[in-house]
Amino acid sequence: MRLKTYIVEDNPTIRENLIGTLEELASINSVGTAETENEGKAWLAANPNNWDLAIVDLFLKQGSGLGILASCRDRSSSQKVVVLSNYATADIRQRCAQLGVDAVFDKSNEIDALVEYCLQQRVTCG
Repeated sequence: MRLKTYIVEDNPTIRENLIGTLEELASINSVGTAETENEGKAWLAANPNNWDLAIVDLFLKQGSGLGILASCRDRSSSQKVVVLSNYATADIRQRCAQLGVDAVFDKSNEIDALVEYCLQQRVTCG
């Protein structure tokens, strides 16, 4: 089973590389993307049952990933939300935990951990 994954990332190169990597290595299925807080919140609100995993960057073209995280608090218990950011500091990790995020990964050195997380979720959801 492929994880239906929604990705919020404003850098097109990172977004496309991330989708390609996760589709190949973690068997995700990208169901949509957003570059801004408003786009991300709107899609997630309009498609509450069409995703298993949301991967959210914190710094976006408009708004913040934190706003998207807050809007996902009432998601189904089977839906997972993770942060992928260059700013995965201890303070950011703590704030994300307060917002109900399932995991935080650093873009610079935790992509392998994100792939492993996706693989584990596939087993759990499948």
